[in-house]
Amino acid sequence: MMRKIYNCKEGCSVESTLQLISGRWKSVLLYHSIFDGELRYSELQRTVPGITRRMLSLQLKDLEADGLIEREVIQEKPLMVVYRMTEYGYSLQPLIEMLYEWGEDYNQRQAGQLTEESLIY
Repeated sequence: MMRKIYNCKEGCSVESTLQLISGRWKSVLLYHSIFDGELRYSELQRTVPGITRRMLSLQLKDLEADGLIEREVIQEKPLMVVYRMTEYGYSLQPLIEMLYEWGEDYNQRQAGQLTEESLIY
């Protein structure tokens, strides 16, 4: 996906950041990559229930293209592919932690008022 670089008044840098981490799955994949460490493709798929193989692949490619994660193919039989955060990707850790904490607080405040989405296919 072609990313835009915003060169305008205040607020545009927020939009640039959101381009990199927005979407249903990217922030969740970043969270697990930061806090669970190096993960194989199959581990990521199990860790994020509901994501399709195609969407996982697309999201990982975007995150890799943006320099937030790196992909390594390990030449074993069978081949193994692992994903890990880059040093630059780790700079998002405080932001991802804040999103997690805010979401936890929101879920507790809304306890009993939220409905849980079923991810069974």
